[in-house]
Amino acid sequence: MGKETSGSARTARDFTLFSFLWRFAATLILVLATYNPTGYSYFEWVRAAINDPSGDFGALHVFVGVVLVIGWTILLVATRSSLGTLGVVLGAALMAALVWLLIDFGLLHANSVTAVTWITLVCLAALMALGLSWSYIWRRLTGQVDITDDEQ
Repeated sequence: MGKETSGSARTARDFTLFSFLWRFAATLILVLATYNPTGYSYFEWVRAAINDPSGDFGALHVFVGVVLVIGWTILLVATRSSLGTLGVVLGAALMAALVWLLIDFGLLHANSVTAVTWITLVCLAALMALGLSWSYIWRRLTGQVDITDDEQ
């Protein structure tokens, strides 16, 4: 009878730190592409196009905006359904407490608006990556399988 396992059991067992880091990197790219304090983001690109007297705002801006909205929708729906409202609140509280602890230990400096913005963006990406990964993490911690409506 060998090593036959269902696809979901194999996926949960194969979930590693690298799997989480991959989700975190993808989430961070989406967050930072949407807005970041460097001035190179979708937000700044659109703002510059709208403020341009030549009326440079066009179809490419809308297309990229729709792609970003799709990405955000996927992340937010997955995070909310995986963690729930309480889980999101607890995850945000954990991130805030961790940031405070790192600042207290002198490992993190939040001495400017730019620094606080970067910290907030990274924490937002981490929270959403946790939401994307939670079913796998929960399975590893408890052995319980999360069942969605699609799998029933």
